[in-house]
Amino acid sequence: MQQAAVDIRDLADKIVGAIPRFDSVSRQVAIRLYRLLAEGKPVPIERLANTLDLSSETVSGVLSRYPAFYDDQGAVIGFGGLTVVEMPPHFFRVEGQTLSTWCAWDSLFIPGILGKAAEVTSRDPITHTPISLTVAPDGVKHVRPESTVVSFLTPDRTFDRDVIENFCHFVHFFGSQEAGRAWTAQHAGTFLLSVDEAFALGRLTNARHYGEALITPSEDRD
Repeated sequence: MQQAAVDIRDLADKIVGAIPRFDSVSRQVAIRLYRLLAEGKPVPIERLANTLDLSSETVSGVLSRYPAFYDDQGAVIGFGGLTVVEMPPHFFRVEGQTLSTWCAWDSLFIPGILGKAAEVTSRDPITHTPISLTVAPDGVKHVRPESTVVSFLTPDRTFDRDVIENFCHFVHFFGSQEAGRAWTAQHAGTFLLSVDEAFALGRLTNARHYGEALITPSEDRD
């Protein structure tokens, strides 16, 4: 059966609605945290707070509203789809650091937040075909295989600490339409996007979440 066309703007609305609204402070916290995690190490709350001239209490309050994970010392190890912990099959390499993303789509929108290109590798869960692509803030390049697609699921609840189980586990790269359709046929509510559609979706959601904050230069301070 032919898949109905997906309205990317409508899907972006639903994703934005599944995440608590970002205000000016939470935008700063989220963007800086992504960029610190991209250095490849856990991020202590105190360090994050200091780089923003905010209190640790303020930063902790912001993070309590969004999907975040911590190590035994209370440092952030994962936030909003990016983690410093190895989490196969989605590997995400930025400036020599190897991280992981929670799902395929994370690797398509996070470079736009970092302002840096990433080398992404993954694996088709049906055929086990290796998948690789370069994702820059302005687009996707060098997709192998060229027939790669992305499975997706329209969120029906607020993203919280269960987001990996109730959303990310449904969002994969597939090396072909055939493999993707075989998988989505067995998972109700899922559908396929092209890599370019999934990237465009990420660009839309980034713009709606963060707006001009993504292009505002600022210097980190330890």
